[in-house]
Amino acid sequence: MNSLNGVMVVGLTGQTGAGKSTVSKVFASNGFAVIDADQVARKIVEKGTKCLDEIADLFGQSVINEDGTLNRKGLAGIVFSDKSKLEALNTITYPYITGEILRQIRVHSLKGEKLILLDAPTLFESRADDFCEIIISVLADEDIRKKRIISRDSLTSEQASKRMNSQLDEDFFRSHSDYIIHNNGCMDTVNGIAWEVSGKIRELFNNKQIPKAQ
Repeated sequence: MNSLNGVMVVGLTGQTGAGKSTVSKVFASNGFAVIDADQVARKIVEKGTKCLDEIADLFGQSVINEDGTLNRKGLAGIVFSDKSKLEALNTITYPYITGEILRQIRVHSLKGEKLILLDAPTLFESRADDFCEIIISVLADEDIRKKRIISRDSLTSEQASKRMNSQLDEDFFRSHSDYIIHNNGCMDTVNGIAWEVSGKIRELFNNKQIPKAQ
């Protein structure tokens, strides 16, 4: 773990449909290296991976497409309708996700990129918050989030509700975060707050790198 010396990992999470990507882009523009946990989650279930084999063993071949790739819609239809099955899926995938996140943190660290934003929708559920020194949660009103999810993922109202209900509630995010950013649609406000928060964290990081006077 020596390659992680001097690294500060900031966790970015929040409710589905709250608009984390907007905040993530601001942090990237302020010099943070970004690890996208959604991309990590896709990588670890690519065709031929051990993780995908374990998913198929548990849920059956109906979650595998004819070309050997993951049938994402089929799997989502199963796990978002049954909390126990979602938990079973998470038990399989989270160790692979956290392992890949750690690998990417080390890569950034070795490149001299010591200030890292971990953009992770399931930051707490996967225990990836253990890597983070600071946690930011993005929240938005329920009706706004639902509209965004339906539009973004081409879901029905019922499917969107199931996905929202499968997540941690707002009180949890509030009580486990260092910063809360509301994103109900005013881009200038959200961008301004995100820039201010990223600046404060950068300042904190820089101050930590200054050797203390003897």
